[in-house]
Amino acid sequence: MPDATIDITREICPMTYVRVKLAVEALEDGATLEVLLRGSEPLLNVPRSAREDGHEVLSLLPLADGTARLTLRVHH
Repeated sequence: MPDATIDITREICPMTYVRVKLAVEALEDGATLEVLLRGSEPLLNVPRSAREDGHEVLSLLPLADGTARLTLRVHH
């Protein structure tokens, strides 16, 4: 069970990662964040940006409705 979940399926880049970054900042080190996202650009950019910021991508799973679920471990 993640510590927090955000839905960015209606956001467009660059707001997709801005929303993720704000959610990450509100969490403690080691917490997990689940991100629901949609679209090829967020699927590529959000996990990459999270890794570049030092967070761990635990999983990226496509869902039946065309969205995906990204799970991150937060590292500050």
